[in-house]
Amino acid sequence: MIVGTEWLIDAAGCEAELLCDVRALQRVFDCLITELDLQVVGEQMWHKFPPPGGVTGLAMLTESHLACHTYPEFQTATINLYCCRERPAWPWAERLKEMLGAREVTVRVHHRVIADEQACETAELSTSSLAGGSW
Repeated sequence: MIVGTEWLIDAAGCEAELLCDVRALQRVFDCLITELDLQVVGEQMWHKFPPPGGVTGLAMLTESHLACHTYPEFQTATINLYCCRERPAWPWAERLKEMLGAREVTVRVHHRVIADEQACETAELSTSSLAGGSW
């Protein structure tokens, strides 16, 4: 059973000035949130680092979370979206090229899977045995 899907996005060759622009990155988030019908919990959080640093953004979602980290000195943005509900495919490459000037976009999709109920019970037993032990 799939309990969630995680998208790991690497956008290279972006316009460095956009990777330092919180408003530009908020527009990316807003587009993603609107087009995938995601539900934000509370306020998005944004932190702009001093030059040459970029921006870190985070939105808690009822579905899970959306985060980004930008590296203007390397013309790179990384985005992570995790959803516990199925979502349609989103045109990552097209949108990030439009909005950040990305020349190359890599999308990796990871499905979080639980084998079955018996596997969950076994995992719970294994986890509880670690509670008193050391790592």
